[in-house]
Amino acid sequence: MSPAPLVDAPEAARRFREGHAILLDVREPFELEAARVEGALHIPMREIVARVGELPKDKPILVMCHSGMRSQRVADWLQPQGYDASNIAGGIDAWADQVDPSVGKY
Repeated sequence: MSPAPLVDAPEAARRFREGHAILLDVREPFELEAARVEGALHIPMREIVARVGELPKDKPILVMCHSGMRSQRVADWLQPQGYDASNIAGGIDAWADQVDPSVGKY
């Protein structure tokens, strides 16, 4: 199976803000204290399997982590579960650099 597609941060932000996609943040709770995107759904990567039912199947899911590694694994796992999942290239760091510097970096 091929990897889930990559989406750059500006495109992900546009889709999320226009309501065309869910933003799923898979970072740990302590990471949210350092940087977060308001309105994102937070499910730590280690909880995805147990909580996958919380994700809607009727909207694309844009997965974010710190730099894009964990989110790629989650997006790759979600695809065969029937979700339209993409990975945000560069994660929250890219979001802070390319979309909203007030999000912060760590």
